[in-house]
Amino acid sequence: METLLKRQKIRYRIRKKVSGRADTPRLSVFRSNNEIYVQLIDDITGKTLAAASSREKDIVAQKVTKTEKSKLVGASIARKAKELGIEHVVFDRGGNLYHGRVKAVAESAREGGLQF
Repeated sequence: METLLKRQKIRYRIRKKVSGRADTPRLSVFRSNNEIYVQLIDDITGKTLAAASSREKDIVAQKVTKTEKSKLVGASIARKAKELGIEHVVFDRGGNLYHGRVKAVAESAREGGLQF
């Protein structure tokens, strides 16, 4: 229970500083034990512009490690953002440390053309 509260405090601290708009949405990452989910969020209107997860059919079909799935998710969200004409985003790691799967998503999104 202590670790959940600690992570929640970190998440609140990040969200005080990070906010997304329509032209530069927030790239929010949620990491569970098995899956990873990312969203492009416009915080002013409170709408999700695009989303990608490791549960998408083309990603589930590939039998790869969780980190490699995270790279595929990052590439997927970058592709969807390009279709919407979004180039700049604000990265929200969601209270997770910037390494492993969260880092894989960020680097893959950068390779896909998003700028943080």
